[in-house]
Amino acid sequence: MRTKNSIRNVIAALIGQFVSVIVALIARNLFLKVLTSEYLGLDGLFSNIIAILSLIELGVGPAMTFSLYKPLAENNKNKIKSLIQLYQKLYFLIGFGMLILGIGAIPFLEFFINEMPNINNIYLIYIIFVINTVLPYFFTYKTSLLITDQKQYIYYIYHYSVYVLYNIMQIIILFLTKNYILYLLMQTLGILLQNIILYIKVNRMYPYLKEHNVEKLDKKTEKVITKNVKAMFMHKVGSVLINATDNIIISRYVGLIAVGLYSNYYLITNNLKKIISQFFDSVISSVGNLAVKENMEKVVNIFEKVFFFNYYIYTLTSICLLVLFNDFIFIWVGQEYLFSVDIVLIIVINYYLSGMRKSVLTFKDAMGLYWYDRYKPLLEGTINIVISIILSKYFGVFGVFLGTAISNITTNIWIEPLVLYKHGFNKKVNTYFKQYFVYLFSSSVICMVIAIISNLIFTKITLLIFIFKMLFVFIITNAILILTNLRNNNFIYFKNLVIQIIHKLNKKI
Repeated sequence: MRTKNSIRNVIAALIGQFVSVIVALIARNLFLKVLTSEYLGLDGLFSNIIAILSLIELGVGPAMTFSLYKPLAENNKNKIKSLIQLYQKLYFLIGFGMLILGIGAIPFLEFFINEMPNINNIYLIYIIFVINTVLPYFFTYKTSLLITDQKQYIYYIYHYSVYVLYNIMQIIILFLTKNYILYLLMQTLGILLQNIILYIKVNRMYPYLKEHNVEKLDKKTEKVITKNVKAMFMHKVGSVLINATDNIIISRYVGLIAVGLYSNYYLITNNLKKIISQFFDSVISSVGNLAVKENMEKVVNIFEKVFFFNYYIYTLTSICLLVLFNDFIFIWVGQEYLFSVDIVLIIVINYYLSGMRKSVLTFKDAMGLYWYDRYKPLLEGTINIVISIILSKYFGVFGVFLGTAISNITTNIWIEPLVLYKHGFNKKVNTYFKQYFVYLFSSSVICMVIAIISNLIFTKITLLIFIFKMLFVFIITNAILILTNLRNNNFIYFKNLVIQIIHKLNKKI
């Protein structure tokens, strides 16, 4: 059942994300034709400022999700109701707190912008951003139950359907009115509609949640949740200091237009991460369920397979990004939105380093190991901000991203697997590091080979040449990865899994 749910979740997520990416690319192209790149910069900057305000969330979500694994596996409805009620109270407080903090930050907006752009109603735009961020907090306490219960596919169907619908409406409104505020308000309506629909769906799937006879949580569970929330708050701070500061530093020390340029690259890398994350997010509840019910040897065995997939997919996508990134940006939005090759390289390095953490983070989060590396994110975030600010003065945008890479290398790469192996698997971490550096060496060599060959073959940029180049890079990279892993047990496992799925599909057809 775990495998079946995971496959459903992955398929629904991939289809939904693929369609949403296509719509987002079309919307961005029109956005740049109707509005200036300063609006894009403003979009990225405000998103990062609000992400900092989201620190008030304290990491409640992951901590509560972990607490739901066991009662869901045991079908303990009373405990599920108690946890959901606590979740509701906490998220209502968080939602209102974020709204107050968001509005309270208005007087300080000018500090984050090097030179204020000529954009009307800039404070109203910011307030709409705050509202769009706050709205989900009043519904998510129930919709998150779908994800914990290994039924993400239901969430994805509704989420992506509404996302595509309101993006299409945004495109139409922008084309007809050229009004950025109406464009944002359509997003507000879309977010509200999606959350209401999901709220109703969850109530129908879990009717016992509407019952009023809710027991008070036992002290032991409260203590575990409190401990995990404290630990997750540290992780939340670190995540914000890493992911929500690059645009702010670029805006403050380089300029808002540079934020706009980066937003196009970020749109691609972020959506790629989202597509890949669907696999990991779809199996995380299965891992949590597995850790509760099965022995640790089986959990470690599954981790090694997921780690191999992690290496394969991030090697493939990183190489495609490095070789194709600027060509795609050139064809999509134009030469004036291109970054230099060195900046593209450091963006892809950060993408790879961040992506190679996914398997470790998936298992660490599913096993609730937040407490053991609670100070790591603070160290990582501090290193990132200090080094990024210093390097931005000498190297501009490249320096900001180099600071992010340095913070990742000096903290995450070794601390996170150490925690997972020591406190989760109860094993020595040496085998992981050996495998990690084998994967890293393999990725680097394949990348260099593909980049050199493709640059020799493809010397011009046109849409037709780009399509051939994309197919060449994708096919050759896959061919090398397959040939170099033919005898790898983890590769054989995934090969057999794909064959089984194809056979089942053929029988149904």
